[in-house]
Amino acid sequence: MRLLGGEKMLIFPLINDTSRKIIHIDMDAFFAAIEERDNPKLRGKPVIIGHDPRLSGGRGVVSTCNYEARKFGVHSAMSSKEAYERCPQAVFIHGNYAKYVEVGQQIREIFKRYTDLIEPMSIDEAYLDVTTNKKGIQSAVKIAKLIQYDIWNELHLTASAGVSYNKFLAKIASDYEKPHGLTVILPGEAESFLAKMDIGKFHGVGKKSVEKLHAMGVYTGADLLEISEMTLIDTFGRFGYDLYRKARGISNSPVKNNRIRKSIGKERTYGKLLYLEEDVKKELSSLSQQVVHSLLKHEKKGRTIVLKIRYADFSTMTKRRSLDKGTQSLDEIERTAFDIYDSLEDNHKGIRLLGVTMTNFL
Repeated sequence: MRLLGGEKMLIFPLINDTSRKIIHIDMDAFFAAIEERDNPKLRGKPVIIGHDPRLSGGRGVVSTCNYEARKFGVHSAMSSKEAYERCPQAVFIHGNYAKYVEVGQQIREIFKRYTDLIEPMSIDEAYLDVTTNKKGIQSAVKIAKLIQYDIWNELHLTASAGVSYNKFLAKIASDYEKPHGLTVILPGEAESFLAKMDIGKFHGVGKKSVEKLHAMGVYTGADLLEISEMTLIDTFGRFGYDLYRKARGISNSPVKNNRIRKSIGKERTYGKLLYLEEDVKKELSSLSQQVVHSLLKHEKKGRTIVLKIRYADFSTMTKRRSLDKGTQSLDEIERTAFDIYDSLEDNHKGIRLLGVTMTNFL
């Protein structure tokens, strides 16, 4: 038994459940692909879903973009202004999120033909446990191919699929060959597959964790295998416990079809402190847009907006405000974040972190 942050933590032996058949389906550039499907003139052109910075005074972030735009280094959550600078010939589309949600529901209905054990991660991706399935098909690979075919045949959209014995590996597999890829990781291949991978591509390893791992000399899955379990736990806590097992292809979390998300938030830490109101509100606007993007992807509406501020002296405050009804409207969320900020006493210490969160979902 180890003590982590004051908590007792049992260290269990390595047990790898390889009995499940898990598929991870991830739609390819989903929002942009729907726009290309519905407007064939867009095909072959770089398409960006987000505010056109030429019309919004430089405001806005990229919600998503197609693969043509990605060739120029454009990616989700990038500012629209930077996306335009990188790819001035791109077609910017504000986005029809009601349509995207409708198509996402159609895709969900296709999944239900094969299994009811579905764990949606967002509007355009989900885990499916097909160990026992409605079609009585033994091969998870065959089911993944059938789902890809159904999505293309009925909706004229492509999806990438990953097949393995756990969610962690299935997610990695679906990212491995995009677009319209199908990658399988078998139990006997998992450790060698992961050993070759860049540690930054391990699902769940964020930028800060990558920096710590690099400082430890860990750049690949093979490097991670050389680090002891106790060292990883001492460095990362509970995440280190999971990381030690994931490097060995072990992740026994089941597919949960009743997964409940309680909040959606975005925050950012600034190397250069924010002092000016216009700079703070510019960042709150960007964070609000990212929150709205996530709300739409997860098909959520909330009533309570939470503003988080960390000042130069590391003092932190959070303040919330509830609305009369649930919303996923950018105007309402942005305006409420501004109102909360305006209600605060003047503070000249400088801001090193801002966060906007939506909670109290309907």
